[in-house]
Amino acid sequence: MSRKKVGIALGGGAARGLAHIGVLEILEKEHIPIDMIAGTSAGAIVGALFATGKSAAEIKKEVLEIDLMKRWQLIDIALPKTGFIGGKKLIELLKSYIGDVDFSDLKIPFACTSTDIMSGEEVIINKGSLLEGVRASISVPIAFSACEHKGRFLVDGGVVDQVPVDVVKNMGADIVIAVNVSPRMPNIGQRIYIDEAKLDADSVLKDPNIFTVIMKFINIINSQSTDNSLRKADVVIEPRLAGISFTDFKKADKCILEGEFAGIDALLDIKRLLAG
Repeated sequence: MSRKKVGIALGGGAARGLAHIGVLEILEKEHIPIDMIAGTSAGAIVGALFATGKSAAEIKKEVLEIDLMKRWQLIDIALPKTGFIGGKKLIELLKSYIGDVDFSDLKIPFACTSTDIMSGEEVIINKGSLLEGVRASISVPIAFSACEHKGRFLVDGGVVDQVPVDVVKNMGADIVIAVNVSPRMPNIGQRIYIDEAKLDADSVLKDPNIFTVIMKFINIINSQSTDNSLRKADVVIEPRLAGISFTDFKKADKCILEGEFAGIDALLDIKRLLAG
C-alpha cells in the first residue's frame, strides 16, 4: 500500500518565520516525508529554499551566517508609491541562495500565496519564476512596494491567509501539518477599560516600529480566519516565540531552536497519522 502524502503549510511572521527552519530540521532528522509545501510570506522564503532541495541544516547555516551589515543591505528605500521599500536588494540576496529557477525545477512541489490588493483575492503562485512568486508573497503592505505580476498588484499573502492550509490540501495532501509563527490574539472582540488592561509577552514591545505595527494589524484583521485555517490541519505546530517581535532577526538562533522544540513535540502525532 502506498503511504499517505504529507503536506506542510508554513505561515507568515517575518523574523519569527525563522522557526520554520527548526521545525523542518526535526522532521528531516526523523525521516518524516514532506511531499508538498505551501508558504506565506516568511514561510514562502523558507519553503522555497527547502523545495529547491536544500536541507534544513543548510538553510540554518546560511541564515545564521547573514551578518548585520548584510541585513542592512536588504533595505532599498523607494519613492512611496505603493511602499517604502523597493525589495530589489532582498530579491538579489534571495537569488544568491535560491538561484534563478522555475517552479517546475523544484524537488518538492511548492506554492506560495499572495493577495491582489485591488480585488482582495488570494492569489496562489505555483508556476513561472520562483523568485517572482516569493517576492509577491513577502510584500508586506506599505512597508514593501506592491509586486506587479501578470497584470495584478500583489502583496503579502498573510493579508488574507496567514497559514495556507487549504492550499496544501488542494495540492493533494492526505496529512496537513500547519506551522503558525504569528501570535494568537484571543482577546480580539473583547472590550476593556484602560486600567484593566493586562499585557502578555507579545504585547510588551518598546516603541514598535512601523513594520511591527503593520504585521500586528494584519494579525488582528485576519485572526479569526487564521484560527479557522488551523482547525482544518491534522497537526498544528506553534513554536513558543513570546517576546520575539517581527523584526527580531538578531534572535534567529532562538527562533530556530524554538522551532526544533515545537517540531519534537509534534512528532508523536505525526507518526501516529502516518501509521494509521
